Amino acid sequence: MSSPEPVDQPSGAAAQITSIVSTDDSGPYSTAPSNAIGPIPSIAGIHATGPYAIGPWIERVGPPKSLLLLFAMLILRPFQEEHQNNKANSHTRQFVSSRGNEYFCEIDEEYLTDRFNLTGLNTEVHYYQHALDLVNDVFDLDCDDEMREAIEKSARHLYGLVHARYIVTTRGLAKMLDKYKKADFGKCPRVICDSHPLLPMGQSDMPHQKAVKMYCAKCEDIYNPKATRHATIDGAYFGSSFHNILFQVYPALIPEKSRARYMPRVFGFKVHVAAALARWQDAVRLEQQRGLREAGVENAAFLEDEGAVADEEDGFGQGGDEGGEDVERVAAEGDGAMEVVKE
Repeated sequence: MSSPEPVDQPSGAAAQITSIVSTDDSGPYSTAPSNAIGPIPSIAGIHATGPYAIGPWIERVGPPKSLLLLFAMLILRPFQEEHQNNKANSHTRQFVSSRGNEYFCEIDEEYLTDRFNLTGLNTEVHYYQHALDLVNDVFDLDCDDEMREAIEKSARHLYGLVHARYIVTTRGLAKMLDKYKKADFGKCPRVICDSHPLLPMGQSDMPHQKAVKMYCAKCEDIYNPKATRHATIDGAYFGSSFHNILFQVYPALIPEKSRARYMPRVFGFKVHVAAALARWQDAVRLEQQRGLREAGVENAAFLEDEGAVADEEDGFGQGGDEGGEDVERVAAEGDGAMEVVKE
């Protein structure tokens, strides 16, 4: 009687998989009952029982096809973990991605769950604990629609107050810097600023005082948001120090200043009062700049000092002569009349 032909033994990853599926000594392709598949959950991250159990599938489709099924589950495991991580912080992602909240960055889950970062906010927010549970996506209170709406409003307010604290941390500054570089906050409407990106800021750290404003680091002025949906955002959600801290941490982002300004003209001739005021402003600025340089203060230079002189043909200029012995001062008198006084 002839002996049975030997069966080729799998090697490598296939050998590991077949050793998991096989539970007896009858060969690498032996079928096993579903309750004998113990090592699979710890390796594949799946359950041997329940709606997604693979034990019954092994008995039904056979070992070769069950190997393919096991490979598929091993491949899909990273996507399942990513889905679980996204679901764990779905409320925060939904808030940040919703229309009108483009100025906000996503707060890390570790920061939201650290009670030290929430110190003092329980007195500022109604339904504080329920709002915190909603922000952390663990809210399970059974309530009516009116109560739910009130809690959601408190959750938005809580997120904004935590956001003001988060954006001055290292991680928060990095996220806001990325949005700033992409001009997600908008660009300066001042023509001479050449579409310089803006930063959101608050004029007060107290909530319900002032709406958010946009700060331009080039002209050092603030503007109202361009979109009306952003005009109702509380300025306390960004604070009055964030934009200054950002440029302290990243000094290379500080833009060079410019003396160029719009010069009003009539048929090509400068308007006298405006021209006199511009000359006086230039003289005072030159005197201040000279004092800064004598004091050894760095970054006292302007763009025009490096040769980038504004072209007066297009209506912009430096306002005329820069200094001299005759310093013209313009004083406002009465109902807005201007008088040029020579020293």
